[in-house]
Amino acid sequence: MLILLALLLSSCRNQELMMQLTENRKELFLRACRFEPVERVPVWIMRQAGRYLPEYQAVRAMHSFLEICKTPALAAEVSLQPFRALGVDAVIVFSDILIVAEAMGMQLDVPDSGPVLSNPIRDRAGLNQLHDFDPAVATKFVGDAIRAICRELGPHVPVIGFAGAPWTVACYMIEGQTRGDISRPKQLLRDDPELLRDLLCRIALATGSYLKSEIEAGACVVQLFDTWAGELTREEYEAFELSATRLVFESLGSPDVPKILYGKGTSHLLDLQAMTEADVLSLDWRTDLAEARHMLGDRVALQGNVDPNVLIGAEPEIRAAAREAVEKTGGLGHILNLGHGILPTTPVKNARTFVDAGKAAPVAARARSGNAD
Repeated sequence: MLILLALLLSSCRNQELMMQLTENRKELFLRACRFEPVERVPVWIMRQAGRYLPEYQAVRAMHSFLEICKTPALAAEVSLQPFRALGVDAVIVFSDILIVAEAMGMQLDVPDSGPVLSNPIRDRAGLNQLHDFDPAVATKFVGDAIRAICRELGPHVPVIGFAGAPWTVACYMIEGQTRGDISRPKQLLRDDPELLRDLLCRIALATGSYLKSEIEAGACVVQLFDTWAGELTREEYEAFELSATRLVFESLGSPDVPKILYGKGTSHLLDLQAMTEADVLSLDWRTDLAEARHMLGDRVALQGNVDPNVLIGAEPEIRAAAREAVEKTGGLGHILNLGHGILPTTPVKNARTFVDAGKAAPVAARARSGNAD
């Protein structure tokens, strides 16, 4: 009897996976990015491949973080684990934002305590040690991982490529490592603004080339993570990061590939971020979605932004938070996500509840009809 039950459960799960693969989630995701009509909001979770998943822990127990990043079969496997476990609507390639810094000539290590660049940039001589790189050679493993994911998923599931935004990557390059203190980058901004601008430009050009290689490998969406953007004032963002981020996006030359920009603590910068050529702004949990939509109108779509801590709570609270987030946008031009990465202590069943609730959330009539007036 137990064997029969196990076979039935396995059969049901296989059928569910087949439904995931045949539903055109890519088209749904792209329509949301473009403010086009949708029947429901697409849902995925930032840092969705990670420590909360037993499947990931099993892989991580045998391989280092960088080994997983640089082994396409392993990177593809952990990228696909959330799709199988949660039924998310997009798969983001497993990698790290500092892969670009390493390819530019910096020595990277990623222990459990966080990434370390052992030769930080503190002056013009440090900047001059950086070099350009060919993504087809230096970071070929990322493209190979994307190609492997695309082969597994087929044409109907979107694959997201990503990189770090110039200011955030520069913060790591200058500090060497950071646990919340970016005083050195801020000091460089004041003491040698031209050096910082040159560094941001170098990073932006390298990042644009890197993202183009991800698109060529099969990514149909790309996202920039600007974790430290919130530490900048409006004047500083406009003077330094705005043009650098725009340079990344403009260099892609792929108008059909939506560009997502995530900023942490950037509610004071939303109108400036909307000037970067991003198609979607991904908001952290501190920013109200309804207020952001009122401010930005239909200039950009929105992504987010449920507090990750909610997913540690009770199921009714999780479902309510997902529904409330969708209600604030009406489901128009909205990709449901968290406002930051999923916490390692999140129960898998809670993550699945969030995804299911988002998919079931009612979409406003104007979103379904496409009338956004």
